[in-house]
Amino acid sequence: MRAGTLISVGEYLHSSYHPDREFIDGSILERCLGERDHSELQGEFIVYLARLRRKLGIHAYPEQRVQVSATRFRVPDVCIVVGLKPTEQIFTKPPFVCIEILSKDDRLSEMQQRIDDYLRFGVPYCWVVDPREHRAWVYTSEGCREVADGLLRTENPEIVVPLAEVFDPSTE
Repeated sequence: MRAGTLISVGEYLHSSYHPDREFIDGSILERCLGERDHSELQGEFIVYLARLRRKLGIHAYPEQRVQVSATRFRVPDVCIVVGLKPTEQIFTKPPFVCIEILSKDDRLSEMQQRIDDYLRFGVPYCWVVDPREHRAWVYTSEGCREVADGLLRTENPEIVVPLAEVFDPSTE
């Protein structure tokens, strides 16, 4: 879509985009993805989290549309929902975790806007992961911290994802 062309929420919801795109206040935003390191890491998160599904009562979804406000729809690389499996096609309740995997073309300012949208919406945890540098950050309403111990984690429920297992699954 050309820059400056605005569309309605209804038009966005009745259109298909491949890959899916975000909708921010009338504008369609393309997402940076499509490279092997991004794709592999996204897959490893899904596989790792699927193994925890029954034990922790969680569900992991790749590239799931999340309506973070009346005029904003985000598409996190992976999101985690706690409890019952959602029945809605587009999530209108905050996931427990939104995971964003950095692509080489991601800009810090755009990623921060995405994180701010998730946190304002009520997402308790946002994980930002860099597949090239093997680094990760955890964002909550209390701030941001880089993962220093190699473990992405949440509380209530406690979810622990060792970065070594998603960055290098052969260490399992």
